[in-house]
Amino acid sequence: MYNSYGSSEERTLNMKKEIIINASIDETRIAILEDNQLTELYIERPDTKRMVGNIYLGKIENVVDAIQAAFVNIGLKQNGFLPFAEIGKEYFALTEKFNSIKNIPTKKTQSHKPAIKLKQGQNILVQVTKEPISSKGTRLTSSISLPGRYLVLIPNENHIGISRKIKNKKERQRLRRICKALRPKNFGLIIRTVATGKDIQPIKSDLESLLRTWDKIIKKANDATPPELIHKEMGITSSLIRDLFSPDINRVIVDSRKLYREIKKYLKEVSPKLLERLELYKERKPIFDSLPFQSYSIEDAIEKSLSRKIRIKGGGYIIFDQTEAMVVIDVNSGSSVKGKDQEKNALKTNIEAAKEITHQLRLRDLGGIIVIDFIDMVQKKNRDKVVTTLKNELKKERAAFDILPMSDFGVVELTRERVRPSLLYQYSEPCPRCNGIGRVSAKSTILTRIERTIQKIKYKKGQRRLVLKIHPDMAEYLTRGLNNHKARLMRKYFINLKIIPTLEMEDKEFELIPKKDYKKKK
Repeated sequence: MYNSYGSSEERTLNMKKEIIINASIDETRIAILEDNQLTELYIERPDTKRMVGNIYLGKIENVVDAIQAAFVNIGLKQNGFLPFAEIGKEYFALTEKFNSIKNIPTKKTQSHKPAIKLKQGQNILVQVTKEPISSKGTRLTSSISLPGRYLVLIPNENHIGISRKIKNKKERQRLRRICKALRPKNFGLIIRTVATGKDIQPIKSDLESLLRTWDKIIKKANDATPPELIHKEMGITSSLIRDLFSPDINRVIVDSRKLYREIKKYLKEVSPKLLERLELYKERKPIFDSLPFQSYSIEDAIEKSLSRKIRIKGGGYIIFDQTEAMVVIDVNSGSSVKGKDQEKNALKTNIEAAKEITHQLRLRDLGGIIVIDFIDMVQKKNRDKVVTTLKNELKKERAAFDILPMSDFGVVELTRERVRPSLLYQYSEPCPRCNGIGRVSAKSTILTRIERTIQKIKYKKGQRRLVLKIHPDMAEYLTRGLNNHKARLMRKYFINLKIIPTLEMEDKEFELIPKKDYKKKK
């Protein structure tokens, strides 16, 4: 597992990059700005601590060959999901035909499947690669990795990897020679981008620190009783500073003296040259309100990222609808339909939308299956231009993605790596009235249910004096006007109906009982 924040690919070299940290009583927010535009937002709260990177000694609850996965109890409400593709070679029963780890099939080659040496009740050391999202539990791997400042240590492996972001051939060769000289037996190493230009000593110190951490993990795991947390990854603020604060970051501004001291202490140990780029914000005005970029403050950009509708240049707009299974995005021309050339207008709006969509995907941290319905275009070359724009913009961020060509209907399907809940899920809770579907029952629908209940009570009990307990909004709807619904029900069914508004009821709830039974309850 290696989903470090520092694994990004191609970035614009002259881009201005800043990290702005706001610490309040109940949460810490980290904003990543690129060329004065908010591109990423991370939130950490006491009740929602980051789990990615945590290592657990778990117990296998079930092995399901049909879906090529095991479910592991790591002490949470839901069992973690461990795909066979994420299981280390030590858990494979190799046959003569598969006498090398290279023969073990991956997700792409499942024609031959060596036996998995996993069974129910077995203990297993696993690491979290994805946070639990909605009804889905954590995603796990048994291939442990420990990220440091300059290296990633991978136990039970033997290879050496170099960050693809390091482009200089001579520098890659130099770092590989250092890794070969330092690499312990039965450990793999990945050189991170920030190791560029570093001599052997800081890299060696980082490796020694990681090896000490691994020794502690093994010792604790040997004495642990599953399910148990063996190693907790550092908090999101610390990990972001470790993984993102590299020489290409222009400055880090923090409004908390405590966090400022912690970051300063860390930088003194690992990269003293970056200390001059660390600033403590001392102004009275909130930090996210006082650092304007473009025509918005950071708070304005956050608010925009939570809205369903986003307007784009030229008068078009985009609608974002997020479900548990996928994200559906609709591009509309709005007031951008000008001139006689519809194809040209559609292409222009779609190109603008593609750029804004990729920005919002990153900012909102939307992942999984994403379906985008662009404005229809007749010419294939124009459809290809929009898809190319999407691809080029998606390459600028760290998340892995896969994209299909645009269909004749103007629909583009893509997948984007999902590691943690989206911004919407972090900033909101399920609606107590609609249970998360985003819609509430129409008042006319509730009235029909009340009428059916009146019929049942009259038919079964023969009662004509009834009491209706209902939410105040619905009570007002039933009694509005002279010829109101209450009066019509009383005339139609020859009943006496008393309505009692109560805030304890939800909008769609009601209680209809005979008056004599209501008196007994009181």
